[in-house]
Amino acid sequence: MFLRDDFRMEPLAITVRQARTEDAAGVARVYIESWHDTYADMLPLGMLCAMTPRGQAARWRAVIRARTESVFVAERERHGIVGMTSFGQARDNALGFDGEIYTLYVDPAVYGSGVGSALLRGAFAKMSTKGYGSCVIWAHAKNNARFFYEKLGGRVVAERTERMMGGPVPETAFGWRTLALAETSHA
Repeated sequence: MFLRDDFRMEPLAITVRQARTEDAAGVARVYIESWHDTYADMLPLGMLCAMTPRGQAARWRAVIRARTESVFVAERERHGIVGMTSFGQARDNALGFDGEIYTLYVDPAVYGSGVGSALLRGAFAKMSTKGYGSCVIWAHAKNNARFFYEKLGGRVVAERTERMMGGPVPETAFGWRTLALAETSHA
C-alpha cells in the first residue's frame, strides 16, 4: 500500500460535506485512483485505462449539478478531497431496502484512516433526514471492501452477476436494516 509521508505524520482531520461542482476534479481523481488500486486484477484493463481525469470530472460535475443523487466528499485541510460517496433511492426495491450507496471510494493513500466510515456515517445521516430507513451497497464480490462493510454492520443480503464491457462481474449486496453503523475504531 502506498502511503504519502505527510499523511502518516499527523492525525487525519476529516470533513465530510456535500460536493460542489468545483469538487468534480478531486472526486474524479479519487474515483480513478480507487478503481485502479481496487479492481486491477478484477476488471478488464481496457475499462480501467479508458477512465480519464477529464472524462470522469465531466461525469461527476454533471451528477453533482443534476442533484439526482447526493454526492458527498471527505476532505482534509491542505490535502483536498480524500474520499467520495454518492447515494439515493434504492434501485432494486425487491431487496427490501429504500436507500442505496451507489459509490464509496477513498484515496488509496489514506486507506484505514477512517475516511470510509466517516463518509458512510455522513451518507447515512443525510439519508435519514430524507426519510430513508435502510440501505444497501453493491460491491464486486472479490472486493476487499466486503470486510469494511461487514465490520460496520453490513450483512450479505444478495448476489448477482452484472455485465461490464461484455464480461461477467459478480457482485455482492451488503445491507443495513437501520441506518446505523456498528461501532468500531477506524475502519
